[in-house]
Amino acid sequence: MSRVGWAVWALFIIAVPLFLITGSVAWAFNSPGLYNNGFEKYSISRISGITDSDLRQVSAELRSYFNSGDEPLSVRTSIFGVEQDLFNDREVGHMKDVKRLVWGIYILALASAVYLTIVVAAGFAMQRGRFVGPLAKQVAWGGGLTLLLLVIFGVAALAGFDSLFLKFHQLSFANDLWQLDPRTDYLVRIFPQNFWFDATVWVAARAIVGALILTVAGSAYLVHQRYSGWQQAWNALKGVR
Repeated sequence: MSRVGWAVWALFIIAVPLFLITGSVAWAFNSPGLYNNGFEKYSISRISGITDSDLRQVSAELRSYFNSGDEPLSVRTSIFGVEQDLFNDREVGHMKDVKRLVWGIYILALASAVYLTIVVAAGFAMQRGRFVGPLAKQVAWGGGLTLLLLVIFGVAALAGFDSLFLKFHQLSFANDLWQLDPRTDYLVRIFPQNFWFDATVWVAARAIVGALILTVAGSAYLVHQRYSGWQQAWNALKGVR
């Protein structure tokens, strides 16, 4: 295999976990069920004074904000029966930073998906059926790499999610707007740290399922091909005899 071929496949293997993980994160930010289940599980309505229906509306407005070019974030809701702005200036500034991060995730998910699609399309266009074998091998490697990365991350998260969550914020944001007070800031009242732990598990579970499908499918095809090769060799040997 040429150096170009090695580079193409190396990037392909890397693009698999990149797509599975960023795609799952993008899905999480846009999943109404994830938000609503968290609100219910952690009794956010009781803690925040915002009704369940208003919380669903708040989450819908947040999803709309992430997917639009509108600035700044402006969410009004009823808190203990009084309609008011939900987020203060510090929270609005932090959400602008979060939005940039979300868009970066969107770009990585799209870029990895486009690269994978181009490699697969080009491979079949040039090699047709002969491309299935190499593709299966690299898909299996990509799925396996995804599982390895998620296992490492999972062990780190279980060992200390608090410190991992803190390090993520320190590395992801260039300011301290993310340092909010649950006594005064509704952003951390309606999205407590346990919500983010559950969201992380939600993302990891979907990425793992995708990785398992790719790993099993690619490996099964390779095993089938190897068995077929052995069978053909055995039949040829019997024919010679």
